[in-house]
Amino acid sequence: MKGTGLPLATPFDETGDVDHDALAALVEWVETRGVDFIVPCGSNSEAPLLTREERAAVVETVAEAADGPVLAGTGTEGERRTLAYTRDAAEAGADAVLVVTPYYFNHDQAALADYYRRVADESPVPVYLYAVPAYTETQLAPETVGDLAVHPNIAGMKDSSGDIAALKRTLARVPDDFEMLVGSGGVYADALAAGATGGVLAVANVLPEVAAAVYGRSGADARAADEALLEVNELVTTEYGIPGLKAAMRARGAPAGRVRSPYRPVEEATVARLSTAVDEALAAFD
Repeated sequence: MKGTGLPLATPFDETGDVDHDALAALVEWVETRGVDFIVPCGSNSEAPLLTREERAAVVETVAEAADGPVLAGTGTEGERRTLAYTRDAAEAGADAVLVVTPYYFNHDQAALADYYRRVADESPVPVYLYAVPAYTETQLAPETVGDLAVHPNIAGMKDSSGDIAALKRTLARVPDDFEMLVGSGGVYADALAAGATGGVLAVANVLPEVAAAVYGRSGADARAADEALLEVNELVTTEYGIPGLKAAMRARGAPAGRVRSPYRPVEEATVARLSTAVDEALAAFD
């Protein structure tokens, strides 16, 4: 899972069902624009709004359509459901699974470490740790990651904290073959320069070729590509979230589909703002 990946948006139709034809078309749309691997059922995939059966079907559609590796999100609030989703994803064709820190209840680092070891012991495919404090209010300490990194079935981590100092502290504690992925487009170039092996970026749903260029270039060229992402990244993550993400994707002609309730579409003025930001990002990238 090295290079640029993305938490693939899940297209829904006008009735609120998963649009599998659009989903397969979206896989092709992002892959032909340079994305290295795909993450279905991630945070920006609206995964918490999918049933168990829908999640498995989404992973299967993505795995069948994708040319590159598939890293499926399977983490939930607890071990049993996470393992059920993990087995489903493996059977559906996922190459590895991304397991978010358990949420809703608060757990200390010792409990998190024990949880991940138990999941990794049972998972039929490699496990990637996933910390996204903005959603879970939980971070994996560098020391915890270092301890877990020696497990033979834990292959890497996605860190969506945006904290470069913590990233460096973590990298200093893990083996060289441990794959450290970042989840924030705003720090992608800096994270790669610090030693990250890639990223899983929501903004890559909108600007996959720009995000891929950050990884593919070096030095000033990588930073310039990263700077082209910044405004759109802020709009589709912090300001407007998933409804904004899908609106920005549609502005580029991507088959993003609709959002699922309780999300609502953004207003027309927001659509215009997003479209302008996308055009400006592409112009800056060119």
